[in-house]
Amino acid sequence: MYFMIRLAKTRTQYNCVVSVVDKWTKKVHRLCPYLDTINRQVLDFDFEKLCSVSLSRINVYACLVCGKYFQGRGTNTHAYTHSVAESHHVFLNLQTLKFYCLPDNYEIVDSSLDDIKYVLNPTFAPKHVGQLDTCDKRSRAIDGTLYLPGIVGLNNIKANDYCNVILQALSNVTPLRDYFLDERNYAKVKRPPGDSVFLLVQRFGELMRKLWNPRNFKAHVSPHEMLQAVVLWSGKKFQFTEQGDPIDFLSWFLNSLHRALNGKKSRHSSIVYKTFMGSMRVKTRKIPPVELDEKQRYSLLCTDEYAEHVSESPFLYLTCDLPPPPLFKDEVMENIIPQVSLYSLLTKFNNESEKEYKTYKENFMKRFEITQLPPYLILYIKRFTKNTFFVEKNPTIVNFPVKNVDFGDILTPEVKAAHKNTSYDLIANIVHDGEPNKGTYRVHVLKQGNSKWYEMQDLHVSDILPQMITLTEAYIQIYKLRTDR
Repeated sequence: MYFMIRLAKTRTQYNCVVSVVDKWTKKVHRLCPYLDTINRQVLDFDFEKLCSVSLSRINVYACLVCGKYFQGRGTNTHAYTHSVAESHHVFLNLQTLKFYCLPDNYEIVDSSLDDIKYVLNPTFAPKHVGQLDTCDKRSRAIDGTLYLPGIVGLNNIKANDYCNVILQALSNVTPLRDYFLDERNYAKVKRPPGDSVFLLVQRFGELMRKLWNPRNFKAHVSPHEMLQAVVLWSGKKFQFTEQGDPIDFLSWFLNSLHRALNGKKSRHSSIVYKTFMGSMRVKTRKIPPVELDEKQRYSLLCTDEYAEHVSESPFLYLTCDLPPPPLFKDEVMENIIPQVSLYSLLTKFNNESEKEYKTYKENFMKRFEITQLPPYLILYIKRFTKNTFFVEKNPTIVNFPVKNVDFGDILTPEVKAAHKNTSYDLIANIVHDGEPNKGTYRVHVLKQGNSKWYEMQDLHVSDILPQMITLTEAYIQIYKLRTDR
């Protein structure tokens, strides 16, 4: 009797398993007659994933026939209504990456749809990431356009070129790029309850993967979702409808990424500080008032208040001051375009040159001594000065070598001895063209896979000779430390 009951239970379990397998098999092998209606040329996953009717972000599907986003899948939902009204039947769930046929409401499992899934969510294996700086293979978009992954135009929504140049430059900084191409590197970062600033990290990672996607449907990327996160978390300080300053955006963005990754003050607490952080020693002394006589000045200088004070200061970029442009015209009645060497700008940090800083009440003299060079050094060439009435631009041309810039000449002997290498190569150069308030920005980027330079201005990407880069009004530069000697 016991044996018969046991056998009956076993058969029941077996029948249930067979039934489940049959259902799963039918689901997997069910053919969809509407796959040929998919139009890959209209698919664009760069914009916010929200329903075009209800503007909801919950349970959103992309119609693979017209490219529009709709909510839901059941009867009376926006996606269901769209499928019936327009006879569009193939939809993709933007969260689960599953395909469905509506209004029949069955899942489609077909390997021919894998390319769409990859465009929505590109993934990079560690082996592939390691080959990015040695490969110069071009990819072909659906319309036949050839493009180099990583050297991709960014759409200018209205006035966000100041953000685009920073994002394109950072996307070619190898350690930063490699970190954000692999989602597992920051998937376990925990933020306090109610704090969603981590969205900035996710959006930057998504943008980085799209810029380096070798199987994209188009030869450009729209940074819309990335910029939406920037507007939100900067409290609308940075907009994509108003022109801004790239250095302000760069400073805010790097510090925001660092905080979102739970970075601390130490150099190795986040990938941002590991890549860009250096340190310097700032020596400050107070200047006595000029109306005092010699004896009073001397007595003040002997006090502790007017003694030189030393402080340690980390930095993510160095600010280089341009000499003032000439006030007069030459004999042909044209303004002289002055030139200055990059090395003369860097003497500011040699621990000998002093610079005066004025406050509302007091004046100070400061000396700067670099004590630690970072793997990637950012230089900010200060071109704009603001006064009470307007903003002025300094047009001075900075003469700089593209390769083998030795920063060891500005280091003290003790600090230089602690550095194995002090030479850098330029990898990105951001340029401002035009008037202070009406100008535009473009960026020159070195593609390390083929050692060629490219100029990117929003959607426009073109080759450029290294000799032409040095003739531009450089604004922000990123240098990579050489490790070959």
